[in-house]
Amino acid sequence: MKTNKYYEELKAKNAAELADELTSAKKELFNLRFQNATNQLDNTARIREVRKNIARIQTAITAIAKEN
Repeated sequence: MKTNKYYEELKAKNAAELADELTSAKKELFNLRFQNATNQLDNTARIREVRKNIARIQTAITAIAKEN
């Protein structure tokens, strides 16, 4: 599945890379919400996908923190 591959890629990264990816995902989510509020967003399903990716990144960060 696509999500399993994405999570495997996340687990291969270190904490700093995950923090950068989390920041960029949150910025993307903000921009998507802004576009949705101004009726400029065509693909509203992208908001849900980015929210789930943020959760996956946070899960990977937690897993790394538990290992150390």
